[in-house]
Amino acid sequence: MESIRSMKDGASYTLLKDTENEQANQLVQSYYKKPKEVLVLVDSRDYEQIERFTDYSFSKNEEKILLESEDLPIYRRSKIADYWVFDRLTKKLQRVSEQKIQEPLLSPDGKKVAYVFQRNIYIKDLINERTRQLTFDGNYETLNGITDWVYEEEFGFVRAFDWSLDSKQLVYMRFDESKVPIFSMDIYGSDLYQFPYMFRYPKAGEENSTVELFVVNLDTNQKSKVLFGDEKPVYIPRIKFGGGQNSLIIQTINRHQNHLKLWRWDTQKKSLKLVLEEKDDAYVSIHDNLKFLEDNSFLWTSERNGFNHIYHYEQNGKLIRRLTKGPWEVTSLYLINPKLKELYYQSVEDGSTERRVYAVKLNGKGKRLIQGSKGTNGASFSADGSYYIHSFSDEQTPPRFSLYQTKNNRLLNLILDNKGLKDKIDEFGFSDREFSTVTINGEQLNTWMIKPVDFDPSKEYPLLLFQYSGPGSQQVANRWGDQRLLWHKMLANQGYIVACVDGRGTGFKGAAFKKVTYLNLVKYESLDQIAAAQYFGNLSFVDKDRIGIWGWSFGGHMAAHCLLTGNDVFSMAIAVAPVTNWRFYDTIYTERFMRTPQENPQGYDLNSPLNYVDQLQGKFLIIHGSADDNVHVQNTMRMVEALIQEDKQFEWMIYPDKNHGIFGGYTRKHLYTKMTNFIYNNL
Repeated sequence: MESIRSMKDGASYTLLKDTENEQANQLVQSYYKKPKEVLVLVDSRDYEQIERFTDYSFSKNEEKILLESEDLPIYRRSKIADYWVFDRLTKKLQRVSEQKIQEPLLSPDGKKVAYVFQRNIYIKDLINERTRQLTFDGNYETLNGITDWVYEEEFGFVRAFDWSLDSKQLVYMRFDESKVPIFSMDIYGSDLYQFPYMFRYPKAGEENSTVELFVVNLDTNQKSKVLFGDEKPVYIPRIKFGGGQNSLIIQTINRHQNHLKLWRWDTQKKSLKLVLEEKDDAYVSIHDNLKFLEDNSFLWTSERNGFNHIYHYEQNGKLIRRLTKGPWEVTSLYLINPKLKELYYQSVEDGSTERRVYAVKLNGKGKRLIQGSKGTNGASFSADGSYYIHSFSDEQTPPRFSLYQTKNNRLLNLILDNKGLKDKIDEFGFSDREFSTVTINGEQLNTWMIKPVDFDPSKEYPLLLFQYSGPGSQQVANRWGDQRLLWHKMLANQGYIVACVDGRGTGFKGAAFKKVTYLNLVKYESLDQIAAAQYFGNLSFVDKDRIGIWGWSFGGHMAAHCLLTGNDVFSMAIAVAPVTNWRFYDTIYTERFMRTPQENPQGYDLNSPLNYVDQLQGKFLIIHGSADDNVHVQNTMRMVEALIQEDKQFEWMIYPDKNHGIFGGYTRKHLYTKMTNFIYNNL
């Protein structure tokens, strides 16, 4: 269902559909009113050079389809792949480039496609099939049109260029990485010698890339630089054409990430206008909730009043009105229905562990509940808002997709209910999670608990705490679980109680709750997990001498820190791919919450498990992938060395050439077997 795209007619949608043997697939079109009637737009079996499509997109006029195949990942979001353009009128398929390329984007008029190859931007004319190179300085220090590692990871995007609405201009970002330090990690592979994989990675307090913005007139080839005057923006986390003729919208933010500015650059007059500002004592979060209306006014979300809500602004940045308010957060901004003048959004108004879908008029009135069943409700609307596909899941219900007509909120069709998955899971006889809240350190914290299916309240059970705990994150939510949750339920049926607590710093309970951890990452989070473990340990059915904790990434940092600083509470911990000192992590993420090590040395060092290894008393397993480009294995190596020099015994596992996800082949099975056996033997 992730491949669904609504067509601009508002009456139909497209999606990728597997063929019978699941080797090939088709891009098909269906109508909301008649979803069983399927029109095949493109079939990968018709082309020898394409086994299956991995992604697709349309030109704005929907005459061309950009098709992706044979993609190869680079980092978390970036990839190279083969790309093809299918002409819906002529049925002709042409390859964009003979090489694997990055981030192709069709022009709005469907006549060209821009892409990146080896850090330079190219434009292919789809009519005469000629390709021209737009930039020439891309190399190991310079990127054009794609982001560097830290932007990709922390600002969440790779494509760093955009077409103007009339297809006559292209804006792109140029990254100069020359002053960014190089990180190297060995790739062991299968050859006689390993080789060093090197890439530029700015650790906290170090130099970032210098970023510039250029606009190219494609008729004249004239290139102009976007000038910020006396402004010297450190980061440019978003760019897009929109909001009027010759209007380029740019977001900039300072290095502390507590002062965001929204600009409009007039590409014809070459003038800059400040539209909106966001300031915060801690930090301002980057989002994708900027949406323009037909009159070029726009919607925006902000936490400025303590909770994330929707605001409507005029084109010049003057506030028209606030559309939502209350002690709850808007979690998704979907779409504006121009006929009904309604805005559709998702929020946690019914509780931070739940998700509901609402509508509100642009005049701020007429709010109505669209989907409000207990659990996690979501929606994918047609282009004009006339229809939507409702997604729903909860603890007992796997993802279910249903088609609705929006105006009367009328159910038209059940698309997918995953009943077979539900029946299969039920065969294992797992217990459900029990959701509740606990009062810890003066706060009401969300929690879930899984008990053995044959739970006996007169017995004492060992307890395993799972958590992630990162800023704005959430693990306690009423939704269908993943494979990790099934593992937790398996452990419960082996005689363990498994619990999870979202402590201070996690999301969807307001800015104050989330930002209390500012400058001291893992301090308050650890205090909450330790106190939660003490609370659970006082329950009659929990063995307080057998309490463990585990987590991955930020959660791995937390597991290690809690085991050491809460050594009278926790008897065991597993840390997977942990940060062990924030000095080792990247600039954008770390400094957002901690500022730089030069400004806040105590915040970095007092919250590093490296400095508490002498306090290890319990059993400790640390796991890492040797090719983790995100949280470098350096973190684990430094931890291991510190433990050795304190003469502390522990267990560890390194997965060769595996990244932060630690997967591939039997790797993930091996990892969970390793953790399972460690728990059986030590908890």
